[in-house]
Amino acid sequence: MKPSVLTRYRVMAYVTGVLLVLLTLGVIAKYLLDLEGADSFTSVVGIAHGWLYVVYLVVAFDLGSKAKWPVKRQLWVLLAGTIPTAAFFVERRISHELEAKVAAEPAAPVKV
Repeated sequence: MKPSVLTRYRVMAYVTGVLLVLLTLGVIAKYLLDLEGADSFTSVVGIAHGWLYVVYLVVAFDLGSKAKWPVKRQLWVLLAGTIPTAAFFVERRISHELEAKVAAEPAAPVKV
């Protein structure tokens, strides 16, 4: 597995996690605090999170298939983008596990 696969996953996990936390705060501001402007903020962040979550799913599935994870583990990683702050914890755990695996693999020869 190439290190770039893990890097793509890490970036998308952070982006998805941050957007989901912002969306959660926007929903709290909209419905509980009744703040003005929270409606448009929630709409924009919700749409951005929705589209980028789809990208996160593709990237996480790619990582899981290249790491040869069982289905249960792959579903756990895929669903992490739907629970606020879960993406951060799952990303950290997965990164620690796979960084050692990536470092242990021999480098592929470069074709000239």
